[in-house]
Formats: sequence, structure tokens, C-alpha cells
Amino acid sequence: MKEPWNNLSRRRFMQLAALGSGGVLLFSQCSKPNSLWRFFTNAEAQLMDAVADQLIPPDEWPGGRESGVTNFIDKQLVGPYVRFQEKYRKGLKAVQNSCETMYFMKFEKLSSVEQISFIEKMEAGELSKTLWTEVTDREFFNLIRDHSMQAFYGSSRQGGNKNNISYKMLQLDYPLIIGQNRYKT
Repeated sequence: MKEPWNNLSRRRFMQLAALGSGGVLLFSQCSKPNSLWRFFTNAEAQLMDAVADQLIPPDEWPGGRESGVTNFIDKQLVGPYVRFQEKYRKGLKAVQNSCETMYFMKFEKLSSVEQISFIEKMEAGELSKTLWTEVTDREFFNLIRDHSMQAFYGSSRQGGNKNNISYKMLQLDYPLIIGQNRYKT
């Protein structure tokens, strides 16, 4: 009696093997979270956007969110700022925990006045010390403010300053190469 597997041709075997390995690869990709961010989760990125818009508020010029502050910080946290990853994780979590304790809602849902008040308390180091145990509120404010300013005023090649908006706002030429502008007349 002949087994059905003995009738399997080499060509058919290769087709089935390719189909099986392709299916394994497809399913493994489907289990990954769908995020555009390198370091931040989607929730952390939304919080970062809200904080960036309070640090660099939009007016006739785009604010922190639209100028790409979150993208800059996200990009740098998997590169030169890798040493700050843990502070961002703990600091952003402490921001949300503090807001939920004080206002019973997330930072992004607060009114602009409440967000500013919260950030002023964070800057002054006046938030509850029980929620800020692993990183201090003042230390995290200084970190996030410094990185936001670097994003807004830095080179767009680093992920921030989208469309060179700060250079246009300050009416500066885009610095293509340092020293190039001295040859313009």
C-alpha cells in the first residue's frame, strides 16, 4: 500500500514549504503593535505632543506638536539620547499618574489653563513627591524643556523643526553649511 506522501513531488514539496514559512512570517508581523514611533508608545506620543504644545504654544507659527518636537525626541531616544529612555518612561508615567490623581483625567484631556498650571507646578517642583519617586518633577521638566527647545530650534535633519519653521519665524537663512552665509552679498 502506497502512502499519499510518497506521491509528493519535489516541486509540490517546495511550494508547501514556501507557503508554510511565508505564513509564519506573516503571523509574526501581525502580532507586533502598530506604532509609528521608535521609542514612544502611541499614548506616550500623544502626551508628549500635548506637553510640547504647552512648552512651545502655537500662535501664528506652529507650536511644539506641529513642529515635530515629539518626533525629534523619539528619534533621539533610540540614538544619542538613549541614556534618557528610562527617565522618559518614568517621567511620562508620573505626569499621567499625577494628572489622574489631581484632576481625574489624563494630561491631554485637561484644559489649556489646567495644563499650564500643572506644568508650572512641575517646573517649581511642587507636585506630590509620592508620585515622583524615581525621577523628580523638576528634573523631568528641565529635561523635557531642554529637548523640546533643541527640537524646535535645531536642524530639521534631526527630526524636529519641521519645514525649518523656527528659522522662518526668526527670519534666518537655513544654515546649509556653517560658514556659507559669509559669501552672500
